[in-house]
Amino acid sequence: MTNGWVWVDTLSKIDEAREDISRSPIICVDTEYDSFRYFRAVLCLIQIEADEKTYLFDPLNGLDYSFLGSVFADPNILKVMHAGNNDVRILKRDYGFAFHNIFDTHRAASILGCHYLSLAALVGRYLGIEFEKKKSMQRSRWDTRPLSWEQLQYAVEDTAYLKELYRRLEEEIEEKGLKVDALKSFEGIADVMWGENHFDLRGYKNIKGYQSLAAHQKRCLKHLYRWRFQKANVTNLALFRILPDQTLLDLVRMEAPSMDMLTYSGVLSYEKMTRYGAEIMEILRNSEEP
Repeated sequence: MTNGWVWVDTLSKIDEAREDISRSPIICVDTEYDSFRYFRAVLCLIQIEADEKTYLFDPLNGLDYSFLGSVFADPNILKVMHAGNNDVRILKRDYGFAFHNIFDTHRAASILGCHYLSLAALVGRYLGIEFEKKKSMQRSRWDTRPLSWEQLQYAVEDTAYLKELYRRLEEEIEEKGLKVDALKSFEGIADVMWGENHFDLRGYKNIKGYQSLAAHQKRCLKHLYRWRFQKANVTNLALFRILPDQTLLDLVRMEAPSMDMLTYSGVLSYEKMTRYGAEIMEILRNSEEP
């Protein structure tokens, strides 16, 4: 475990973090991001454990953390991560960072033939320490401020055991002659890139209930499905936060829809009606004919 942690929110704390991280031969890295509520995942926290402390960087506060680029690119500093693919992708996307010299405990354990690859499982197996990683915390509101004490403890714990876990896994990899395989796998993580969401032209056909629709309703669903994707992309809200699948079905099943019907049917909330009602009505009307 670390000697403590610092919420980096001032220039003096950035200087402290820079000095500690830059002189640490091994750092442990993790992030918290929200890919559930947003169309395009939002990076909400960067955790780095250095020699002296764990530093929590808030990407939402507007401070300059560009010094981390030279740290991540430095081949003389080992970056220990767990299932770091998405962490690397989102850090590259938002900051343009490059990565060299990664050790990923998830990949390492997989190469060693471990069947249970969660961080908690590996820490239990190799370090004999039991700790709980709550799914509810993983999906909590990392985009809101201030973060709760429970969230902060969860974030710090994500890197607290990585250094010792790395040492145990590295030793076993060496003993089994798997060093070359491991290095190749880690290089693959360093090379990953962010990929934007792509529109699935036929995705509307996978919505449960599609097969029971009439031809004109299927056509209408197709248009609403495309509109929802475009709206989610522009607003950076998850698809379900625009309209869930069931609401799309309820809309296309309406007979002779009108603004009054949309308003009083309860299919749309007042907020959704105010925000999207006119656009939805235009789609419904234009989809009535082939």
